[in-house]
Amino acid sequence: MRWLVGWSSTAAGAAVSGSAGATGYGAGATGYDGETVHPVGSQLLWGDPDPLWAVGDWRPDEVRVVKADDQTRIAVLGLCGASDEQLRVGLLAARGGALRHLTAWPGSYTAVVKVGRRVTVCGDLAGARPVFHTPWAGGTAFATAALPLADLIEANLDFGHLAALLAAPDVPAALHDSTPYAGVHRVPPGHALILRAGAREIAGYEPVASLAVAAPPADPERAVDGVRDALIEAVRARMAAPRHVPDLDPGPVPGMGPAERRAARGMPVPGIGADLSGGPASGTLALLAAGLPGRPGTLLGHGTGAGERLLAVTFNDLAVPGREAERERAGALAANPRLHHVVVTGGEDVLPYAVLDGPLTDEPGPSLVTAARHRARLAAGSADHFVGHGARQVLDAHPARLADLLMDRKRRHLVRPVAALAKADGSVLVPARVYAAARRLARTPYRTGLEALAERLLERRLDEPAGAVGAVGASLAALTWARPGPAARWLTGEALAEVSVRLQGATHRSGVGPGQRPGDYRARAALARHAADLRVLEQAAEIRSQRLHAPFLDNQVVRACRALPETLRVRPGARADILRTVLRGAGVGELPGGWGAPSHAPTAAAARAGLRVAADPLLALFETPLLAEAGLVEARVVRKALREAAAGEPLPLDGLADLVSLELWLRRLLSRRGTCWTGTPARARAVPGGIVRPRAEVAPVRGIGA
Repeated sequence: MRWLVGWSSTAAGAAVSGSAGATGYGAGATGYDGETVHPVGSQLLWGDPDPLWAVGDWRPDEVRVVKADDQTRIAVLGLCGASDEQLRVGLLAARGGALRHLTAWPGSYTAVVKVGRRVTVCGDLAGARPVFHTPWAGGTAFATAALPLADLIEANLDFGHLAALLAAPDVPAALHDSTPYAGVHRVPPGHALILRAGAREIAGYEPVASLAVAAPPADPERAVDGVRDALIEAVRARMAAPRHVPDLDPGPVPGMGPAERRAARGMPVPGIGADLSGGPASGTLALLAAGLPGRPGTLLGHGTGAGERLLAVTFNDLAVPGREAERERAGALAANPRLHHVVVTGGEDVLPYAVLDGPLTDEPGPSLVTAARHRARLAAGSADHFVGHGARQVLDAHPARLADLLMDRKRRHLVRPVAALAKADGSVLVPARVYAAARRLARTPYRTGLEALAERLLERRLDEPAGAVGAVGASLAALTWARPGPAARWLTGEALAEVSVRLQGATHRSGVGPGQRPGDYRARAALARHAADLRVLEQAAEIRSQRLHAPFLDNQVVRACRALPETLRVRPGARADILRTVLRGAGVGELPGGWGAPSHAPTAAAARAGLRVAADPLLALFETPLLAEAGLVEARVVRKALREAAAGEPLPLDGLADLVSLELWLRRLLSRRGTCWTGTPARARAVPGGIVRPRAEVAPVRGIGA
């Protein structure tokens, strides 16, 4: 893991520079017992007052600090396409209070600006590079990871947050700004944390569309051109960065060549590569990277010996059939002479749930159960590896966007998506059902939507309406402000009541309401959840010396995609059409037949096969689960669900993934040793007492069953 961490104190003297200087770090703060603390394995970017450290295996080109004077400086961590002069101009603009420019350069990075005693930390739009904060030593500590702050304050678990992760993971009001650690808070996507001598402020840097008037009509062609330009700039920023060669090969192994030694030791191929699944997102990135001027891929004399060709990796699942057409399309795309195609095979040993141990991640996420599957593919990848994650969330139309069209009086644009759903379902009643649900959502206030979900959780009305199956059922269920998560059916009444109370509290906050149309609001929430899970996946499947690049989650790409008109998004096959236009504009005209065809069935089949193969270890995992100790589930209920799912019962597999991943994360967290900080002889770590649930967190609520 890599993160940055720092703090801002209420007075310059609160940080004990003298004792810190004795350690050689030049910065520090006094802990609860008078000791000076600083992060383990860190490099100091600037010192007291308000110090900042970079922690972890950052590359030299991923950490840049530019100074305008002794009181004004900017640190950019990550891959940023801005030159030093552009950073200096952005720093001067930020000194006057303008923050948006700090987020408008190509790449994926975190920017920190210090102007006197004012420190500004900018999060990203998607949520893939979050910012966290907590009160500390009379001021505020901040970091781009939650666990270091939890260690700093010896935080206990936030059981309400864990319950909300299971009961309503797609509802921002249920999670609010909380994290799994009590006292550690998250800055929402699209916002910046501003600290003034320890005082904290959260400020948004993106304009929000008005609900009073319809958005001005957007030109579809110009909007798609904007997506193309943003994607090309995002890929070009990665291509222009220095090439990296992983750690040197420690020596020969009898019977193994260099490539075999590298694979056995988990080292990536030097240079740049990309996923090539056969889907439109990964294919677009691979073709853009291979087609840009310059040296696209592996370095001469290293790795595959493929010269300057881009390494394209395709995963072939031998345990679950169903993706043969995608692999054929990947093979056709790999015929490009600038691509070097590698096919990675995997059997039952890399099915979901096959590997239940792994590294501790900053937060829990559903991808923990599939991390070994991804790691098998990424181990054959490059030191810098493109992945297509996020394309679906930024380009596709969330079903709730149909309500946005009704609010903007664009009823005729509902015809094509509704006709596609009717064709998939084969029922003539689909158009009327979908239109009625969209109209109902368009007329439902945000507060009413939250209150309805709170009532559903209290009354345990968690099943979807009868007949809500397939694409039509999923669309009808999504046409609402908020809905229960797939794991909610297995939670205890107490846990559901706790989430209901959180939702009711959200409706009484000042300024309630997202200030957006329901479809746009739901799409942003889905993007934030996907970006958070991708962050978990990066940590759980991490290959040493490898960097994953997801350009679809870059700020400028997200902005360009948000500029796409609703009428273009809701067309069936819109994502494939947009990316086809992007490639055509970049000079790639020939694509294999069927390119962009969706294929979700193999993913569910792999999850079900993994549950069947790993049934015994999963049942053993939930023999005495920590989730039950925390009061979130009953062990026998989860074991019954696991047995039924392994036997083929139609249960929500996403909900089981949420349960298993949270249980795995809790076990890894409680079994860890050490802390993220040195100089803390009297401080252990986050969650020092294990699962200790406070009593009477939720007042008794009438009508709640156990």
